[in-house]
Amino acid sequence: MATIQVDIVSAEGEIHSGEAKMVFAPAEMGEVGIAPRHAPLLSALNPGEVRVVTIEDKEEGFYITGGLLEIQPHAVMILADTALRGDQLDEAAALAAKEEAEKALAGISSETDLKRAQAELAEAEARYRASQKLKGKR
Repeated sequence: MATIQVDIVSAEGEIHSGEAKMVFAPAEMGEVGIAPRHAPLLSALNPGEVRVVTIEDKEEGFYITGGLLEIQPHAVMILADTALRGDQLDEAAALAAKEEAEKALAGISSETDLKRAQAELAEAEARYRASQKLKGKR
C-alpha cells in the first residue's frame, strides 16, 4: 500500500506528523485531494479544514487559518499560519466570531477596512464550518 508523509506545522510548533493514505486541503484554487505519488505542487492555503486519512483508515481533522501547501510525490508539508486539531475547536466561540465579523463588515466605510473585514469574515466562517463538520466526527 502506498502512503504519503504528512507534516502540519504552525508558528506554535508541529501539529501532526505521520503517514497517510490521502490528504484534503483548502488550497487557494479550491479543495485539493492529495494521494501518494501526487505531482509536485506549491499553493497558498485558504482558511478551512485539512483532513488526513491515516493508514488505519481513520480520518483526522485540523483547522488552519491559511498558509502554504507543498506537495512532493511522497510528502505533504502544510505550513499553517495557525492550526488547531479538530477537538480543540469551540463551535460556540466560532459562531460568535462569525457574527462579530458580519457586524463589523456591515459598518465598514473605507476600502482598506472592507478588505480586512472580508478576510476576517472568511476566516470566521471557515472556522465555524470546520467546527460543525469536525463536531460530528468526535
